[in-house]
Amino acid sequence: MSTAMEAVGFFMCIVGFLITGASLANDYWKISTVSGSVIISQRQFENLWHACAENSAGIAECRDFESMLSLPTHVQACRALMIITLLLCLGCMIVSLLGLKCIKIGSTANETKAKMATAGGILCILGGLCCIIACSWYAFQVVQDFNNPFYGGVKFELGAGLYMGWAGGSLCILGGGLLCSSCKRASPGGKKGSYPGKVYTATARSDPESTKAYV
Repeated sequence: MSTAMEAVGFFMCIVGFLITGASLANDYWKISTVSGSVIISQRQFENLWHACAENSAGIAECRDFESMLSLPTHVQACRALMIITLLLCLGCMIVSLLGLKCIKIGSTANETKAKMATAGGILCILGGLCCIIACSWYAFQVVQDFNNPFYGGVKFELGAGLYMGWAGGSLCILGGGLLCSSCKRASPGGKKGSYPGKVYTATARSDPESTKAYV
């Protein structure tokens, strides 16, 4: 059962990594709202890397953000968190692959493999948390600007990229949790002390030939 749980957790981590990468590359982290508009001639959308505008003919023009330091704080932080997520998930896949019980590489002990799988699960959980924090922070800023009556710019709504990020982060957390279940086999199988079948011999000082064996 533990082998199946580890395999499922590893698969979920891979899927979460791929969805998170697709979320980072997605153009629609926020999209201009159509609320209160009768005729829509242009649609705007942005992600962490560029802003785009699409006309009614379906032709989009994108402009990359020229200066990173001039960007809002939440965009810079979300960039860093998403990149950290991908690095942590990549490290998780490498470490946990070597620690899966169903994979035999060299003569690594079972306890060592369990510790490696658990470490990979922890990395995956941290990566999922970073992804969810980044998407939630970005979404909070979008919602705050949308509900602000004094905001004079274009109002946006949540895009598909955010939902993909939430889904990928959740899969990473669940997969990491399943990988951490391998910690059960990380402890030694036996306990220190008396073992079955071990014989203890006590010799009396008065009679060297008399011995007592305890099994």
